[in-house]
Amino acid sequence: MSTPGSESRAVTEEQVRDDLMRLDMYRSQLSQMLQQHQLITASRADHQRARETLEGLDRTGSDPELLVPVGGDTFLRGSPRDSAHVLVGIGSGIVVEMERPKASQLLADRSVRLDQASRDLETQMRSLEERITVLSSRLEALSQGAERPGPGAAANDVVGD
Repeated sequence: MSTPGSESRAVTEEQVRDDLMRLDMYRSQLSQMLQQHQLITASRADHQRARETLEGLDRTGSDPELLVPVGGDTFLRGSPRDSAHVLVGIGSGIVVEMERPKASQLLADRSVRLDQASRDLETQMRSLEERITVLSSRLEALSQGAERPGPGAAANDVVGD
């Protein structure tokens, strides 16, 4: 036969297990979001550098010399044969040739979309961080024996009867 106190304790233990699982899930989601944010930030910087390079070609002389990275901090000297056209990746390994001003605008548009994606992700991360804080505080209170009923909890769910 169970006593009223043991039922409250069982409910609390179950709540603690659920909260711990939820907290672990939230932390995992936050970690994944941070990785996504880093990728978006790196992509944004890459797009910005490409755009600045394309626009910088307009400010160079008639036969600009470029350093072409080939990997491992190794570069080739070269100059564009047709500086009016560039090759731009459009996804899935597909590359198209377009005029430099159009490519520059495409990169600018992508940067705007990346900025928006970054802001949206930051909002989601803040929301998740708030959930983690609330859940961590509740678990801390439970571990100290000073449980406060959470949202939606009935007053008779308090331990200590």
